[in-house]
Amino acid sequence: MVDYVIRGATVVDGTGAPGRQADVAVDGGVVVGLGEVEDRGRTELDAGGLVVTPGFVDPHTHYDAQLFWDPNASPSNLHGVTTIVGGNCGFTLAPIKSEDADYIRRMMAKVEGMPLAALEHGVKWDWSTFAEYLDRLEGNLAVNATFLVGHCALRRFVMGAESIGNEATPEQVDEMVRLLHESIDAGALGFSSSQSYTHSDGDGNPIASRFASTDEVLALCEAAGQHPGTTLEYITDGCLDQFSDEEITRMAQMSARARRPLNWNVLTVDSKVPERVTRQLSASDAAAAAGGRIVALTMPTLVPMNMSFLNYCALFMLPQWGPIMSLPVPERIAKLRDPETRRFMDEHARSPEAGVFRRLASWANYQIGDTFSAANEGLKGRNVSDIAKERGQEPFDALLDVVIADDLRTILWPVASDGDDASWKLRAEVWNDDRVLIGGSDAGAHLDRMLGSQYTTAFLADSLRRRKLVPLERAVQLITDAPARLFGLRGRGRVEVGGIADLVVFDPDTVGATYARLVEDLPGGAARLFSDSEGIVRVLVNGVETVVDGTATGARPGTVLRSGRDTDTVATS
Repeated sequence: MVDYVIRGATVVDGTGAPGRQADVAVDGGVVVGLGEVEDRGRTELDAGGLVVTPGFVDPHTHYDAQLFWDPNASPSNLHGVTTIVGGNCGFTLAPIKSEDADYIRRMMAKVEGMPLAALEHGVKWDWSTFAEYLDRLEGNLAVNATFLVGHCALRRFVMGAESIGNEATPEQVDEMVRLLHESIDAGALGFSSSQSYTHSDGDGNPIASRFASTDEVLALCEAAGQHPGTTLEYITDGCLDQFSDEEITRMAQMSARARRPLNWNVLTVDSKVPERVTRQLSASDAAAAAGGRIVALTMPTLVPMNMSFLNYCALFMLPQWGPIMSLPVPERIAKLRDPETRRFMDEHARSPEAGVFRRLASWANYQIGDTFSAANEGLKGRNVSDIAKERGQEPFDALLDVVIADDLRTILWPVASDGDDASWKLRAEVWNDDRVLIGGSDAGAHLDRMLGSQYTTAFLADSLRRRKLVPLERAVQLITDAPARLFGLRGRGRVEVGGIADLVVFDPDTVGATYARLVEDLPGGAARLFSDSEGIVRVLVNGVETVVDGTATGARPGTVLRSGRDTDTVATS
């Protein structure tokens, strides 16, 4: 007798091999049988017509805070994700001093779009060290979770308010290195940092890591590399468009100095800018030449994302828009009414300086979401292009008139400009490049603005029933074994005897994701975007059912995955 047997499924094991019909036996959280299983299970599932795969691994999340009020890591759990990587982009909640908690909360609210009320009401903030942070999560998770140490937290802990606007002294760098060693000894996965111009703290200042010298960054990377089973993650200005020579050199040095792989977020693929892919992936070639390894994350879906002229979002990052969009609402509205201001904003949104954000200037392609005034009644679901034609206006003028009528509250859904067939063909080529990894969901961040957490089921639906750009076996490998291998996750990413029983059972005819919707279920009453899964029959984490027929069971068999204990060192070249 074993704990669990899945019978008669098509097993797609994560290696890329053709699927085959087999039973899967689980006992003690481990796969103990694969093929024709004679043992009976205390729980049995007839999986005829269904597919069994390894649990999905999300390599780029920001669930660091949400896990305290939502141990499920929803909605990722509903979409088959069994392991998440947090602490990305240089942002973690530890190490932390009690007097810095408010600063960290406000920074996370600004830079990662986590509602401040949720951070204040949903998290106890009763730890200081990274070890204490991990211990607070251990035993209270429905998913497996592993966390990098964020550069901003290290700088704030050591330098306090001086971390903004100042380089660190040699003594301060030494103290950050000591803290990083201590955190990784406790099980942290490695080190993450950001030098992206899009990242500002709650006071509107550049985040602390943007003031770090290259020597400081390299010292921390080297420290991470002195521990087994570690990795690096990084984001810089060029991640959003095209790297400079200096950025490529720095990233290659980071990986080579640590002798660890470095992944960055996120490679955007657009047939109108094919040279972007070539330039961005040249960073991987530079790293390989230096003895390192750089991996680009890219998403296999177009992520549902909304905008607003009221609340902070990507529109605020357009060149020269920040001072206008940061004005008090009455003054902002007055500015937005002004024809000269409109011309100024439109020109800068379309300028080369906007980089990848230029796609936001396709005003005609915006779809109107929720509206809040009688003047906008009946506009929900309509495209700005149609509204502009009816009114005899330019699309940008029509869009601004709509949002002004709602006191800027209008929800806007931009229609992706890179959804053409040529872009999808280029994406399929990129997915098969060993310098690229599927991921970049940002799950747990920008909660009311974007929804990347359903990319796994959306990708499977696309692979099985829509564009069919890659076979099912390859699609599964890209979201299971490939990320598990990058992070050296022991026993995960494949369905194999002796492997950990993180498993997903789904119906290939229906697997997918529902449309994004707003739900008000966060601590403090804040809203977030949410998507249910379709066709997900079971999710097992460490051999225990956590999702049954698309609904969470409430079980919490997840664990904190700690470097060295649960991860192997991955070669960089």
